[in-house]
Amino acid sequence: MSNAEVMKDYEEYKSQGRIWGQVPADRITKIKFDRTPKAIIDRYLNLPDMTTTVSDLLDGFGIFGVVAASHIRPLVEGKKIVGNAVTLRSIPERKTSTQGYIDKEPIKMSTREIYYLSEPGDILVADFAGNLNVSNMGGQSALVAKTHGFAGSIVNGAVRDLPAIREIDYPVWAAGVTPITGKFRMEAMEINGPVRIHDVVVYPGDLIVADDSGICVVPAELIEKLIDEAERIGDAEDNMRDLIKSKAPISELRPLFRKRYD
Repeated sequence: MSNAEVMKDYEEYKSQGRIWGQVPADRITKIKFDRTPKAIIDRYLNLPDMTTTVSDLLDGFGIFGVVAASHIRPLVEGKKIVGNAVTLRSIPERKTSTQGYIDKEPIKMSTREIYYLSEPGDILVADFAGNLNVSNMGGQSALVAKTHGFAGSIVNGAVRDLPAIREIDYPVWAAGVTPITGKFRMEAMEINGPVRIHDVVVYPGDLIVADDSGICVVPAELIEKLIDEAERIGDAEDNMRDLIKSKAPISELRPLFRKRYD
């Protein structure tokens, strides 16, 4: 997308009161892009063993796109989310936090900026290179996300205010938890450019599929194709389960064994 197109969208959103103003306009790579229809989102959410199924199919498509909950874990257990990624990449500030306070520097971290630029159902993917010391977002940021209709947040770094996040029941996956603020310690460098969560690349518009087992990233061009295949395999596996329960002979079970890997 050209800079002129982004600036046109920026001015449109500014006139609508959707620009917070903490992140310079030239750090916003993309504002408008297609979202996945709700009907397809719901089909993903209805998958049994959601991330397990999607993970196996990403293998079949030759895509490295899964992060285990061992690395980025759910902070509110029992949640399942599916939605398009909007991305935020940050880097550490060069000054010490003490000097930032003394100099009365502006706060250069920003999740709020992306909330106002995004659409209901989106999922924030925030990348601070896995830094576990300082917070990318806290309770108030989560509240803004929830009131703007975000499905959840994925943080390649740490968050704080865990009790507040759990109290409002907002789904967050993060690499760590900390009480230390990111103010005067991190700076937002790019909105809606490519980012990483653990060792997986995420582009804005990719589909994020997350549950207690981990996070899957489905490239935008594969979203519909993958769910079609997942449902086809699911029908075969439902049949397999019924046959197992009925103690069917091996001759009937073998053709359906590991169908998803065919």
